[in-house]
Amino acid sequence: MGFSGIAAAVPSNAVPSNAASESSHIAGQIMVKFRDNRAAAGVLRQHGLKEGAGIGSTGAQLIKVPAGKELNLVEALNRNPAVEYAEPDEIATADTDDTFFPRQYALQNDGQSFTNTLNTLTVTAGDNDADVDAVEAWSTTRGRDIRVAIVDSGVANDHEDISQKVVARMNFSGTATGEDKYGHGTHVAGIVAAVAGNGKGVAGVCPECTILDAKVLNDNGSGSSSTIAQGIDWAVANGAQVINMSLGMRVSSRTLETAVNNAWNRGVVLVAAAGNAGTPAQIYPGAYPNVIAVAATDNKDDKASFSSYGAKWVDIAAPGVNVYSTFPNHPFVLGTQNGRAMGYDVASGTSMASPIVAATAALVWSSQADQDKATVRAKVEASAERKAGTETYWANGRVNACKAVAKPLDAGKCP
Repeated sequence: MGFSGIAAAVPSNAVPSNAASESSHIAGQIMVKFRDNRAAAGVLRQHGLKEGAGIGSTGAQLIKVPAGKELNLVEALNRNPAVEYAEPDEIATADTDDTFFPRQYALQNDGQSFTNTLNTLTVTAGDNDADVDAVEAWSTTRGRDIRVAIVDSGVANDHEDISQKVVARMNFSGTATGEDKYGHGTHVAGIVAAVAGNGKGVAGVCPECTILDAKVLNDNGSGSSSTIAQGIDWAVANGAQVINMSLGMRVSSRTLETAVNNAWNRGVVLVAAAGNAGTPAQIYPGAYPNVIAVAATDNKDDKASFSSYGAKWVDIAAPGVNVYSTFPNHPFVLGTQNGRAMGYDVASGTSMASPIVAATAALVWSSQADQDKATVRAKVEASAERKAGTETYWANGRVNACKAVAKPLDAGKCP
């Protein structure tokens, strides 16, 4: 299963779904949580199954099952009182739209053509001040040493603007290497923390943040509930203060929500893309209460045509059309599919909006001592700029980094 936009390929043991009648889960495995693990072996033996590996901190196990029997076994196990729940391992995909334009505007603009003095990129704005005022926020903080986890398709090892920012890597995707051969994770990571002031390429919204690279999507941009849960748990264990998930699925997972809640309870702010379906249908993990769900806006500060929406579950918006960022310096799938250049190029989607909000949360973390996850989230959401006509699309406004990090008496200094 996946969002509208790029029709991501899926692993050989998975079945993609674009229709309700098709399977939306990984074939050959399910997730089971027992009320008492001492009963697990006996219960599974009744169905010809064996115990499996634990899924992070969730308490669930990943159980191998015959392909095609996933739903039947889930139903049967859920009837057993020793089982807290059994569920399919749902397919998740990277949340990128195919729209492709030659301009970048998200960090700073004033409705006029603007040259970013921190690098060589010239950006052209729309008719509105539709940016997040990141450059102005940097006078308060640049996010030094705040760890942001990119739970995605990996971050390239060969990029001068982002690779050096990665402080730890882990591959949960089942691919042979942790290298980003899809391209999505590298683009997302650059939006968060690309080096500023080095005379090359782009600057991230949080240019002094560091990156934790949790590869949970394979080389075709597809993963599962269980890999995302494992990535979240690893990120928490490695000191993440913010976790970005520019991915999702249409079906909720108790295992994934448990991983999300565990991370939140351990003090982490979680951010996720709202999806590119262009409808109010909920997308997960974005729709979970302990995640900031992010819709996409364009360079006129309007809702992007592709963006999912709904003020009952989408929390905030950020620029997501034509966002310029890093891509791998080696061949990658998004380049072969869409003609994007190696090194740097633009992409569109709520995948691009989500890391702008995640980076803003990281800036807030670093702006003042003795903050907690609830305070950081509240500042990010309460400082967002509201535009008339968007009230039904998201609960707050479009994110503003300058206002999010400003002290109350200084908020008026932001554009």
